[in-house]
Amino acid sequence: MRLLIATDAWHPQVNGVVRSLQHMVDAGRALGCEPVLLTPSDFRSMPMPGYPEIRLAYATRARVARRWDGLAPSHVHIATEGTVGYAVRRHCLATGRPFTTSYHTRFPEYLAARAPVPESWSYAWLRRFHGAARGTMVSTASLEQDLRARGFRNLMRWTRGVDTALFHPDAGPAPVALAGLPRPHFLFVGRLAVEKNVEAFLKLDLPGSKVVVGDGPDRARLAALAPEACFLGTRTGSELAALYAAADVFVFPSLTDTFGIVLLEALACGTPVAAYPVTGPLDVIGQTGAGVLDTDLREAALAALAVPRAAARSEALRYSWAESARQFYANIADAHEADPPQIRGPAPFGLESTA
Repeated sequence: MRLLIATDAWHPQVNGVVRSLQHMVDAGRALGCEPVLLTPSDFRSMPMPGYPEIRLAYATRARVARRWDGLAPSHVHIATEGTVGYAVRRHCLATGRPFTTSYHTRFPEYLAARAPVPESWSYAWLRRFHGAARGTMVSTASLEQDLRARGFRNLMRWTRGVDTALFHPDAGPAPVALAGLPRPHFLFVGRLAVEKNVEAFLKLDLPGSKVVVGDGPDRARLAALAPEACFLGTRTGSELAALYAAADVFVFPSLTDTFGIVLLEALACGTPVAAYPVTGPLDVIGQTGAGVLDTDLREAALAALAVPRAAARSEALRYSWAESARQFYANIADAHEADPPQIRGPAPFGLESTA
């Protein structure tokens, strides 16, 4: 299998989509597959307004077609709905090539948080985009249920994993950055943007200290909102693992994530999770006893202090990137053997009628 992965999310971006795809690339090679990538770095691009770390590629079907023979894929997976993904989708439809997609981001909710665009419009566009695929991969049962209710079809399950050797309760000595901070330490890790709902975490009346790891367009505003919080910027690798392991509770305030790999990273380090009972936390934490879900995030954070760290670590051990890769490549093989879906109805927002 020579798999083309078309994605608008790739290095140097730091997010769950990039981490997931990087693991699939690495695992594919180990499984004897040959992944090839088409990313914004293969085209001229511009920074996305409000998210300068994200590049918007000037990708068109014609530019994709010029690269196709050199890529020579036997299978195609479109990971994102951006300009690269859309251009590859158009080429596949025009040449009769089957492809799979994946649903990583609740784009309608993200867009509605920033602009007056009804979610129903965005979901109509996404339903059309993914409807042309042989299969669309989703990370959790609750996300699958939600998308089915919205009219999405051909959904396939693709879970995520965690490196339990890197993310471990004994990840290293307590970080110097936390020295002297009153305990307990409540930690957030993620992009500092409006859709992550970090403000809800920073406004909680909690004892001890709030620690924020990550960067993004909302950092200055959030830092001004909570000057008492400790903002550490982006951390990766063993340094990030040590921060997870040193925290008392990992607080996940997002209402729109489709999974939340950071949940697994925190659990692997023995750090219990406090979150809202929404997609992602419901699937990862649920009734496992590895954290606390509550519509009152403060109550969840305080209750999570009593969760045994061994319970958190034990739950993380159920996940591996090897199993994630097995699902991913099996889905692609299965979908390319299936009959193509029948897509009917008018194309919204100017999408081609052959979709």
